[in-house]
Amino acid sequence: MSSAGQYSAFADAAIFEAVRTPWVDLGGALSQVSPIDLGIKVGREVLARAGIDPQAVDSVLAGSMAQASFDAYLLPRHIGLYSGVAQAVPALGVQRICATGFELLRQAAEQVRDEVQLALCVASESMSRNPIAAYTHRDGFRLGGEVQFKDFLWEALYDPAPGLDMIATADNLARRYGLSRKAVDRHACDSHQRALQAQRDGAWAEEIVTVDNQVFELEGYQPRGISLARRASAVSADSHPRPTDLEALTRLRAVHPGGVQTAGNSCAVVDGAAAALVGRASACTRPALARLLASAVVGVAPEFMGIGPAPAIRLLLQRSGLNLGDIGRFEINEAQAAQVLAVAHELELDSTRLNVQGGSLALGHPLAATGLRLVMTLARQLRQHNLRYGIAAACVGGGQGMALLIENPDWRA
Repeated sequence: MSSAGQYSAFADAAIFEAVRTPWVDLGGALSQVSPIDLGIKVGREVLARAGIDPQAVDSVLAGSMAQASFDAYLLPRHIGLYSGVAQAVPALGVQRICATGFELLRQAAEQVRDEVQLALCVASESMSRNPIAAYTHRDGFRLGGEVQFKDFLWEALYDPAPGLDMIATADNLARRYGLSRKAVDRHACDSHQRALQAQRDGAWAEEIVTVDNQVFELEGYQPRGISLARRASAVSADSHPRPTDLEALTRLRAVHPGGVQTAGNSCAVVDGAAAALVGRASACTRPALARLLASAVVGVAPEFMGIGPAPAIRLLLQRSGLNLGDIGRFEINEAQAAQVLAVAHELELDSTRLNVQGGSLALGHPLAATGLRLVMTLARQLRQHNLRYGIAAACVGGGQGMALLIENPDWRA
């Protein structure tokens, strides 16, 4: 694989604090909440958790994929304003599909390298509010013409360049790497079991904030707020991890004939938001969650898009002077089981360092927010186990891969 791509190193960037909402299943308690309001929730919470005055924020970076509300264009700006950030501070929308969370951190670290002292990064995704859309009807409908509305949530998985959906690209990787249906189902089963154990152990307790019904006031402007669906009063835990077994997974039909990917070994569809504060490590007055050391992003063939994390991780290691053995933990997004297994095969990763608390097969994948979740989960693992380096990575629709290298600031040899 080529070492071409974009590499960025950061000398003095750190994540001061990071939080997220629970990841809640499609159609669940968060299904009627605008991603803007989910973003405001975590924006406010991360500032409160860090004990930082919102007026100290110099930059707002926010990302979301689908336009899940009519005011979607205003998402970055409203998240900043309603989080209490000063009106003069600008806000920027960021998008790199499944790696949006990583891209937020990369851009924040680069801003910190220049003039910004503190950046608020927020990623929010409402998969439930993905629209039923039409793009060709501005001039009206012709008599007897085709009236075509499609489900954006499903159609967005299709890449017209290779003429394949994302699940088919994972099947391509299964064939390339000789991955059997049993191996793919086994990984999915392991992901659920690891996630359930992590949930029982309270592994995500520090990063999850409870979401309840509330109003966000902003002096001089209309209030916004959260109103939970299904008569819920609050949600405080990820909803998708559940007991499963290999036999149950084996009974599911493959999405494509002859393929290995099913509904059971593909990522769960969920709603959720995450936030992080990025600033200068040298200016941090309390222990930082993690140091941001470097990022790498590469392009790969669209028909094998799921392999993207492998060359991104290779580039990250080559340019940083580290090797695989130096990395204590890997968090690689589980878009599909065959995809993450192909990456593990390509890099010869052992399962004891990869997604040890389960992954998106069990937790779910709210597109823009997943990258931030991977990094905060990784950072807390490094601190808990006194490990120095960790890498979070994800494949990206259209054929890309992105990886982020972080360091435990409290590591002791």
